[in-house]
Amino acid sequence: MTTSEEQSQGRMQARTRVHVFRDDALGDLDAVGLAAAIRRGEVSAAEVARDAAARVRDADARLDAVQVHLDVPAHHASDGGVFAGVPTLVKDNTDFAGLPTGHGSAAFVPRPARRHAAFTRQLLSTGVTVLGKTRLPEFGFSPTTEYEEGPPVSNPWNTGHSAGGSSGGAAALVAAGAVPVAHANDGGGSIRIPAACCGLVGLKPTRGRTVPNAQGRQLPIDIVVDGVVSRTVRDSAAFLAAAELHHRNPKLPALGLVEGPADRRLRIGLLVDSPNGARTDDATRAAVTDTARRLEGLGHTVTPVELAIDPRFTEDFLTYWGLLSFLIGATGRTMGAEFDRHRMDGLSRGLRATYVANWRRTPGVVRRLKRTREAYAAAFRGLDVILSPVLAHTTPPLGHLSPSVPYATLIERILAYVAFTPVNNVVGTPSISLPAATTTADGLPVGVMFSGRPGAERTLLELAFELEAEQGFPSITDA
Repeated sequence: MTTSEEQSQGRMQARTRVHVFRDDALGDLDAVGLAAAIRRGEVSAAEVARDAAARVRDADARLDAVQVHLDVPAHHASDGGVFAGVPTLVKDNTDFAGLPTGHGSAAFVPRPARRHAAFTRQLLSTGVTVLGKTRLPEFGFSPTTEYEEGPPVSNPWNTGHSAGGSSGGAAALVAAGAVPVAHANDGGGSIRIPAACCGLVGLKPTRGRTVPNAQGRQLPIDIVVDGVVSRTVRDSAAFLAAAELHHRNPKLPALGLVEGPADRRLRIGLLVDSPNGARTDDATRAAVTDTARRLEGLGHTVTPVELAIDPRFTEDFLTYWGLLSFLIGATGRTMGAEFDRHRMDGLSRGLRATYVANWRRTPGVVRRLKRTREAYAAAFRGLDVILSPVLAHTTPPLGHLSPSVPYATLIERILAYVAFTPVNNVVGTPSISLPAATTTADGLPVGVMFSGRPGAERTLLELAFELEAEQGFPSITDA
């Protein structure tokens, strides 16, 4: 057992559930409800910002989820927007003018950003009030928000466990009730993984649904897309509808505001076993099969499906992942003149070494990854949606996936955990994580995932609304 794992065992002995819901201006409202209360004059945006900032600091003291606090919340210049006055935070891999962007890395000292990133402008167009920036693992590479030095982000449902990654800080704060929604992005599962770990709704949009990431456009395959994590389906739906008013991709079907379930019954494929061969544990399998039974009870047709992707997919994605680390190491001085790639953490260094050993395979890797869309499309013949786990097993204790774990062991553990989400990033298709159950032993949420065809966010949201209404989602405030 590594030192990091030994420390995590100590944390588990005193594990607690953390939330900051209270009788203040936010109450237990979601973003849609809070914006409506502000519009009606029941509370003011200033009161909401004040109380949310207090909640954020309270939650951060116990969860270590915030990278930068804003003493004076950054209000959007316009009073308009569906989320006018709603507090949120930006993930610390995305520029917010005047604040440093640290990417979760100790390899450089970040400088204040000169201007907002394109997605930051899209987020602000919804009317939100920004309270700061959330923590992420180094460069968003890990499915847990942990570090070689410094405290990890703890899961508010059980502080001895991971909050997921890479949007772990965002998910921890939303789940704890500090803010109703927070910015997240997803390059291999980084919206859906922390949503599953923290009992949230996490929708990865279709590639191009939100404004493209400037760095992603320069890569052979743009695997990263931005969005939010939320506690309710309607918040995720409202965000996408508002974001579309700022940026409408003409190559995708218009989305608009999805407000509830559809009458149409769907043909749903059930995928329980991972395409990469990782075993799905009993609690996760039960959550998925129970969800399938509920769907059948609602009149949907559920049938088993196989996703016959290239058997080299996992190895190829790992090589591509390594390419990203290699490029960061090679271009890091654009982030800070003193950037030192040797100070990147063990996971980043291991990924880079993987790529250096296999760089000649890059053309074949890219070619095979792009062909994944053919296998994905074949799986959808006769289907509308595929139901699967988000992760192959339930949320691990802190330390299990720490970057301090030797790389060979760490990458084996990651691949045994992150076994379902990357396909959607490579193909560019939408996918949503929904809370389905909690574990008996640890009281941790278990997520299930619905994936769709390109541009099918409406179908996913309508189905999510139906499940939310039919069974509700587990609540962190339940005893």
